[in-house]
Amino acid sequence: MSTELATILRHAGTVLVGQLAVMAFGITDTLVAGHFADTALAALSVASATYITIHISLMGLLQALLPVWAELHGAGRQADVGRSLRQALYLCAITILIGMGALLLPGPLLRWTQVPLELQAQVQDYLTIVAFGVPASLLFRLYSTLNQSLGKPKLVTWVQVGALAVKVPLSILLVLGIPGWLAPMGLVGCAWATLAVNCLMLALALWLLRTQDFYKPFQIWAPMEAPNGAVLLRFLRLGLPSGLAIGVEVTSFTLMSLFIARLGVVASASHQIVANMAAVLYMVPLALSIASSARISYWLGADQVPKARRALRTGFSLVLLMCLSLSLLLWTQRTALASVYTQSPAVATLAATLLAWLVLYHFADAIQVFCVFALRCYGVTLLPLVTYTVLLWGVGLAGGYVVAYAWPDDRAAVSWLTPQSPLAFWQTSSLALCFTAALLLAVLWRVAYRQRDRTSRH
Repeated sequence: MSTELATILRHAGTVLVGQLAVMAFGITDTLVAGHFADTALAALSVASATYITIHISLMGLLQALLPVWAELHGAGRQADVGRSLRQALYLCAITILIGMGALLLPGPLLRWTQVPLELQAQVQDYLTIVAFGVPASLLFRLYSTLNQSLGKPKLVTWVQVGALAVKVPLSILLVLGIPGWLAPMGLVGCAWATLAVNCLMLALALWLLRTQDFYKPFQIWAPMEAPNGAVLLRFLRLGLPSGLAIGVEVTSFTLMSLFIARLGVVASASHQIVANMAAVLYMVPLALSIASSARISYWLGADQVPKARRALRTGFSLVLLMCLSLSLLLWTQRTALASVYTQSPAVATLAATLLAWLVLYHFADAIQVFCVFALRCYGVTLLPLVTYTVLLWGVGLAGGYVVAYAWPDDRAAVSWLTPQSPLAFWQTSSLALCFTAALLLAVLWRVAYRQRDRTSRH
């Protein structure tokens, strides 16, 4: 096994374990809510979609700083990593204010997407609680991005796995209660458990930053400097298009839940199961993309363009292999997977049908997310934003809405589309992702192999 392959696999494997631990938070909530009541599962579908829409977009802005710190590390400028991190705290403060404000005032979004009134109260209660966990969650994302950029994700993973050990019993306890001792809280129990775990993870991250010798060369705890306009502007030029692109990508996925909610509890609950599975599968190419982009940026920072290309090829090969394997596994086990999540035969049957489309969705999604992370290493951030806006919003989300709610009776020309069903959104979104993956892959290879000589960007 080559050194580059081993490094990417080791890094990606560590990141994946941590990401799956975080995803298990959502799986736990989905399973517990589903066994509490179908209405709780339907409300969770809407609430988690709203939370993810806002939260992941802001996390994407911070995640976009990974190439900056990886290049500084590759260039041997350790103290500059610490200075850059302290400047990033100003950016993080802004994202916290935006995130909390949006989650505390979700009414306009819920009304615009016509979420049923019987679900809105539960959704608002959930979002109010998790809003107060946003500061801890985004600060922990900054810590996570720093470690990933330095090729040392183990400390992050240990924290995430430890938090899972707290999250699972806490969610079960708060949602279902204990007869004669603790009354069941329903969906808001999931929210309280999420808030507690986010605070725990941040506390552990700060303790590690203070006590581990690994961080000493970066001088992270040096006094805070005043905001540096040039540095913050560079962060925004890199992070804002990336954050917006991730926002478009995420909303093209999560707004499906809000639009599907009007089709009823069975449609919303089955969609939540498939959305949860899609998010879990996404963690594999995401981990490989994070690891690969850290290596690409490291070699670019060290002015080793051929080695950066080798990391690019290695990472893409791994993503392709894994997404093919997972798609095949999903296709063969889709019925069994659906039955694990729910006790309702109607929900399980529709979920199994949706999982068949998730096979194509995941394959295209894996390729495009790798391309986006790799393009960010070369400073290309605007193109993914434009591509996402046109294809994921235009073809995927808007197309799904038209097919689901405004499709004419005479549809013989495209008979594979399914009106008045959550299937419509998965069908058009899968098609949009295929186009997105093909376009971004072509651009990535052109950018990476057109580059002959490079001067440092720092």
